[in-house]
This record gives sequence, structure tokens and C-alpha cells, in this order.
Amino acid sequence: MFNRRKFKKKTNRHYVKNDELNKTSDVRDLFNSLSSSNDFINHQGTYNGIGYWVSFYRSLIDAQQLHESVLSVIPTLETINLEQIKENVPIENTLITSTKVVIEERIMRGQIAIRLDGNLDECLLINVAVQRGRQVDKPELEFGIISAQEAFVEDIDINLNLIRKRLPIPGLQVNEKTVGSLSKTKVAVLSIEGIVHQENVDNVIQRINDVEFDEILDGSHLAQILYDNSNTVFPLFLNTERPDRIASALAEGKVALLIDRSSSVLITPTILLEYFITMEDYNMPWIPASAFRLLRIFAVAFSIFATPIYVAVLTYHYELIPKDLLETIVTSRNLIPFQPLIEALFLEISIELLREAAARLPTKVGQTLGIVGGIVIGQAAVVAGLTSNILLIIVALSALASFVTPIYKMGNAIRLLRFPFLVGAQIWGGLGIILTAVFLITHLIKLTSMGHPYLEPIYPFRLKDWKDSFVRLPFNLFKSRPENLQPDDMSRQPTPKKAKIKKNDFNE
Repeated sequence: MFNRRKFKKKTNRHYVKNDELNKTSDVRDLFNSLSSSNDFINHQGTYNGIGYWVSFYRSLIDAQQLHESVLSVIPTLETINLEQIKENVPIENTLITSTKVVIEERIMRGQIAIRLDGNLDECLLINVAVQRGRQVDKPELEFGIISAQEAFVEDIDINLNLIRKRLPIPGLQVNEKTVGSLSKTKVAVLSIEGIVHQENVDNVIQRINDVEFDEILDGSHLAQILYDNSNTVFPLFLNTERPDRIASALAEGKVALLIDRSSSVLITPTILLEYFITMEDYNMPWIPASAFRLLRIFAVAFSIFATPIYVAVLTYHYELIPKDLLETIVTSRNLIPFQPLIEALFLEISIELLREAAARLPTKVGQTLGIVGGIVIGQAAVVAGLTSNILLIIVALSALASFVTPIYKMGNAIRLLRFPFLVGAQIWGGLGIILTAVFLITHLIKLTSMGHPYLEPIYPFRLKDWKDSFVRLPFNLFKSRPENLQPDDMSRQPTPKKAKIKKNDFNE
């Protein structure tokens, strides 16, 4: 029989022994344990009668750099010792140490350890880590036509370079942390000193320090742990793959989180309306930019409410339909044996299945499946009498409208919101839609992103922040940063006044 109490005692003793081992055991025990892995190399050599060891993980180092910059230097030395090797190796940030924790961490990051037979507990650590990864490419999810064509990659240093190119100022501060007891994921907290409210930065850093999780492989994992409220479908951190968006957010007084091995960067705190804004809104005149932004907001509202309104009207409020249109609707539903809710759910679920299938298949196959599957299934459902052609048009337009959301995670939230509204429309008709909307608005009012209201500037109402909300006003009105962020420096550089040209200047 399994004795839980006895097992716990053994486990505790095991952890105590490990702690003691970290404090008292020497470096040789570390290398003995690392050698149990087949990709760990312990190369032994001799020079002028002195034996030396070169230890590394072959899967983490650049073999060419190892031979050209390290192993080729040793035979050129008059006397072999760690200090001489350190001075002659043409690689920066080398370190001589006998601290076990430091040695283990650096070897796992792709550094090699050189030891001499006289003192095997002291190591020279040299960084020859292999640099593999994607090159900077065009954005895939936030693609723009008249905006920058650079996107983040999985390397945190490359991503930091893309941001510093856009903000070449010493005030751009980087605070690095490590999270995940197994993944050892590097997280960089970015902010602009003198602009950002320091309490926001401290809040983010404190939450990162409090993270107790063994594996953080992506920024989305970390974001969900840092959320103020994890029981919501709405994203509370904005994921972006665009460096220009991060630069803009930092200039407003926000905080950015770069996560190593993640191709997206997190922005916090955020508000709901930010998820319907694209960087192209700032690269075109304010009138078309505002029109397109309003179009996106309308499309999201249409995507959520169109199908529920159809169900509510046909179930309870058919007297609202004009007589000419009512005859068309009755004709289209003449042979359909299902209630409007079942009809709508059948089409909505079919659309979601096509979306998921197209997203998981190769690009060319997914595009073909989405087009052909939508046409064939829709036409077959109408012919078979499972749904009406009018509802098919409404559902198709709703699905199309949901794609205008620039941020993918917000698009997923919009997709899910339709189903509670459908149930409310079936149970109570128009009243059900209103009650569901009240619950949704109440939830949005209660939501916060790093302690800041999610529904700002609508609630709490802040008139100054409306200049870049539903519409984007001219840049000469952007004289202050958002009040929601409480930045240390509220004022922005004012737009220079236009020079007045005298008529006589042209005559001259």
C-alpha cells in the first residue's frame, strides 16, 4: 500500500540533500552528472605536460568557433593557465569561476568550460553558443501595406535591437528576469525612464518575481499567469509582432515584456479599444483612419449581434419584420424542421470547424478547404432543408466581420461571445440579448489590466483620452499622454507651427 506520509518525508529529505549538495559539493561532481548525457563532451588534451579538459554540450555550441577561436589558441601559449587562455581568446565576456551554480547555468546556455588538471574545481567559461534562428521577416498576423515590414523573431536580443533602433535614447531601460524552474526563460521588462509611472514597472516586476511555474515557453503562458482576472475571454495583455507598435506604446508610458524564444511581445496595461487599432491608422490622414477604425468596431458589433437578432426576431418579434421581407423569410424557412436556434448553431459550429481545420492544415490546402468547404457545405445545407439561405448569408457576413479584428486573441474572444447571445435570444428574445449585453458590460467594467480600468476612456470617463479611441484625431491635438497610464511626463512634444509664407517671397 502506498504510504503518502512516508513518501513526503523522503521527498523532503531529498530536497535538503540537494540544497546541501549545491553548497558543499565541488565542480567535479557537476561534470560527472553532466557526462551522463550523450551530447555532453569532455575533451581531454595535453600541452607542455599539463593536462586540460574542455567540456561542453555539442548541441549548444558553434564547433567552428570553438576550433578557430579557442582550441587553436592553446598551442600558441608559452605557459598554459586559465588567465593566459582568457587573455588570448578573442571572445568577450569570459569568466573564471569555481561557483557551481554559475558554471552549470552558463554551460546550459552554450558556453564551454576549460579546466586544468592541477585544479579541476576552477573553470574558464567562454561563450561559443551557436546562433540559430529566423531572420527578421514581414509580419504575418499584423501585416501592413504602408507601415514598417519588420516583425519580431524568437531571439530576445534581436527583438531588443529592433526596438532600440526605433527608440535610440538612453532612457530606454531594460530589466531582465528569469522565470520557470525548468525552462529558465529570460524575460526583459522595457520602459522609458522619465515617462513611465514607476509604480507600473514595479508592479510588473513584482508579479514576475512571484511567478512559481516550472515551464514558461511563450509570452502567452506568462501573460495568463500575470492576468488580474484569469476567468475572462478577453486578453488583458496585448500581444504584438510589430516593433513600431512597441515603440509607440513605450512612448505613451506603457511597459513592454520581451520573452526569449517568443516571436511576440507583450504590452501592459491595455484597454479594450486598443485591440481594434492598427499601426496603419497613424500612417494615413486622420479622416480615413477614423473611418476605418469605426468600420472595425461596427464589424465586431455586427459579428456578435447579427445572428442572435435573427434568432430573437424569428422566435419572438416577427412583427418587426416588414411585410415584403417577411414573405421572403417565410418562403426560405418553409421546409426547415428546426427552430432558429438549432439552425443558427448548426451553421456557426460548421464555420468554426472550417476555421480550425483551415488553420491546422498547410497553407495551400487550408485555403482550398476554407473556400470549397464553405461553398459546398453551405449550398448542401440549404438544398437539404437544414438551414435557410438568409441565415447562411448572415452567418457568413458575421464570420467575415470577425476577421477585421487586428489582434488575433481579441478575434477569438469575439468568436466565443456570439454563443451566449444566441442562447439569450432563444430564451427571452430581445430582452435576452439586452440582459446578456448588460452582463458583458458589467464584466468589462470590472476588468483591469495591471490595476488599470479595461474600459477606459468610456469608464471611467476621461475626455482627453477620446482623441485616440473610437476615432483618431489630428496629431496636433496629441499634446498629452493617456491619463489612464498616469505617466511621470504627461506632455508630448507639440507639433511645430506652420511657417507663414508671405506673398512677396514668391515674387522675389
